[in-house]
Amino acid sequence: MTLARGRSGGSGRHGHVVDYRHVIHALRRKPMALLNLVYRDQLFPREAYRLTFERLCEQLPPRAACKTMGELLSLAHERTCEAHLGQLLQRYLAEHRLPDLNELRARFAPDPASLPEVCVQLCRRSACS
Repeated sequence: MTLARGRSGGSGRHGHVVDYRHVIHALRRKPMALLNLVYRDQLFPREAYRLTFERLCEQLPPRAACKTMGELLSLAHERTCEAHLGQLLQRYLAEHRLPDLNELRARFAPDPASLPEVCVQLCRRSACS
């Protein structure tokens, strides 16, 4: 994997290059860390995610906003739907709606017909060796 090098801004401070996939599990455990994260804006994979977090902070209590954003990032990572989810978030923003996690989870859930059927046969230890 190759990441862009963090360049210093006009203030002489170094920029941050962060991939949300590297910190998503920690954010799910401690979602409030997102509220004051130094590199929060660099963390979001697309502008729609950043704008969604701003909207969540405006309309929800801080804990709920952070938890929701953590779940959205987790959904994007676990279901590999970052771009498509970003488009839906952009649509929600245009419609002045907050994202519905249950609706999004259902939309990006795997198709049960495409899942393999797994049969497990248990046997006694002596019979299996």
